[in-house]
Amino acid sequence: MADDQTATSMSSEELAEAVGRVGLPDALATPFGRLEFFDGVPSDAGTATLFDALDLIRAAEAFMNAVPGASLVALRRGLRAAGVTGPEVIGFTDPRANSGGIYLTPNTETTYGTTFLDLRAWGPTVIEAPPQSLCVVDDFWFRYVADMGIAGPDHGVGGKYLFLPPGYAGDRPEGYFTFESPTFTNWVVLRALGGVPAMKQTRIYPLAEADAPRENVFLNLADARINTVHSNDLEFFREIDELVQEEPVEALDEERTGQLAALGIVHGQPFSPDEHRADLLDQGARLGAAISRALVYRPRDPAAFFWAGNSWKNAFVGGSFEFLRNGARLLDARTQFHYFATVITPAMAHAQVGAGSAYAYTAEDADGHVLDGAATYSLRIPAEPPAKNFWSIDLYDTQTRSLLQIPSTPYPSLSSLEGSVQAEEDGSFVLWFGPTAPKGRESNWVETVPGKSWFPMFRLYGPLEPWFDGSWRLPELVREAAA
Repeated sequence: MADDQTATSMSSEELAEAVGRVGLPDALATPFGRLEFFDGVPSDAGTATLFDALDLIRAAEAFMNAVPGASLVALRRGLRAAGVTGPEVIGFTDPRANSGGIYLTPNTETTYGTTFLDLRAWGPTVIEAPPQSLCVVDDFWFRYVADMGIAGPDHGVGGKYLFLPPGYAGDRPEGYFTFESPTFTNWVVLRALGGVPAMKQTRIYPLAEADAPRENVFLNLADARINTVHSNDLEFFREIDELVQEEPVEALDEERTGQLAALGIVHGQPFSPDEHRADLLDQGARLGAAISRALVYRPRDPAAFFWAGNSWKNAFVGGSFEFLRNGARLLDARTQFHYFATVITPAMAHAQVGAGSAYAYTAEDADGHVLDGAATYSLRIPAEPPAKNFWSIDLYDTQTRSLLQIPSTPYPSLSSLEGSVQAEEDGSFVLWFGPTAPKGRESNWVETVPGKSWFPMFRLYGPLEPWFDGSWRLPELVREAAA
């Protein structure tokens, strides 16, 4: 028979210390002011302040977590304003994107095509991808659905893709690469290596019309002055509400759905915050936008940098298109990417040697100072840039994250593709950025705007092994002394 035993007890001092740790003092200093409690119960005034703080914190968090969805809502609004009013209308840039419109970090070397699928209106929808293309479909929460073209199952030959709406239970005919999306609205981005003629080989139509497809309309967006970037204030939450009302509740994870519901954004219910709560949401959105800018321009995760002691940054931290690392969602990395960039595909997140593209950006010079449009900077691209196809560098506005608008050209960029950039005797390329071109360096110069900051993005198309093994590195931008 077992002997009875007596449990070990805390001393009076230890118990008092434990009570102190699990409780709260009667007065607490916080970023939201001094809060008062009666034996752990907040006062009436303190309770009101705490709930305001909760709404503000949740609004800032919701902003950062819902940026992907708001980005596509704003993009659809902008495209609709330009005339891309249905899936049969394909907007494209002829000959290429320029700085006239507000778009998140497009490049000036590519002919883009774009539209939005509406699987609620059309049901199962077919896309015939052009040959030798790089095309992507993302759902309305900006999650990857499919690659088409070179990175897709047709491997660049061209093929027919079938996209099914959420919960589809109908027939799945043979002869298609078939994908089911969790959302009714899906973004289509098209890039055809053969330019505009190849782009116009794209066909998009309802499966029900497969025997006699309707004609597509191709709309040149190159000179459209439109905004496709989401808001940074209360309007952000109205953009998100538009998405939440359209899509099934199941389209978003329970955590973010609950976060938005706590702010009054609920599927099937009107979003109508009173004046006080609207002010808190507006403050929360602005705080979320401010934090997002810190994550983009000055991230604190060491993995956001390509090389130790160097400011060039990686847009896809961790190399995962789902922003996952060791089973954890990289929340900061997701916000960092979506606040200034678009297109989610494994082909961008994890480039392969000789295929896809690699990206690096910075907003600082060699001394760690933010780039100033009134100053002149040089950047030496080391010899033998590791690009199978070509390299380029585009300049962007730090406010809009869109191509920098400058008087001298609608294409604020330099590229090896055009063959106009002059090399040094050692094979390197010295590029110049400033309000005026250094004498004799006009072909290697991009104008900047006094009073505005800017940031460059360097792209390698078909990155080669020296990029991946780190044996070829970008140096920092150097601010030149005033003449």
